[in-house]
Amino acid sequence: MDTTESSRELHLTMANEDYLECMVRIEHEGGDEGGDEGGVRSVDIATRLGVSKASVNKAVSVLKSQGLVEQAHYGKVMLTPQGRQIGEAVWYRHRLLRTFLIQELGVPFERADAEACQMEHAVSEDTMARWLKYLEGQNIVVVEE
Repeated sequence: MDTTESSRELHLTMANEDYLECMVRIEHEGGDEGGDEGGVRSVDIATRLGVSKASVNKAVSVLKSQGLVEQAHYGKVMLTPQGRQIGEAVWYRHRLLRTFLIQELGVPFERADAEACQMEHAVSEDTMARWLKYLEGQNIVVVEE
């Protein structure tokens, strides 16, 4: 089952996918935000996404009910294996789309980043796999940031 199909079966909204992606990004970056595979602080998610801590708490509750994150009372939010898989897939699609927009179409980074965020939720895993195969043939290197 592909990640997009998993998201649809779980009835994940674009916002839910963005929360998972955000947690993966914070984990990968580590540093000042305290991200690691031991969890992510709600306040860091709120800051990164520009939302209130209450919005993060509501989203975490939904993601917990779907088995995508775990959180002890007032503790860090931890991705489950399935939550991490979906979050990493969304982040990878984002980077691939952004790279294509920048390198192949000459779109400025900020606009490419914003538009990739919108596009990443709609493209199926099958289409992404085909696009990746095409881009690898074109020697496109995915841009991290």
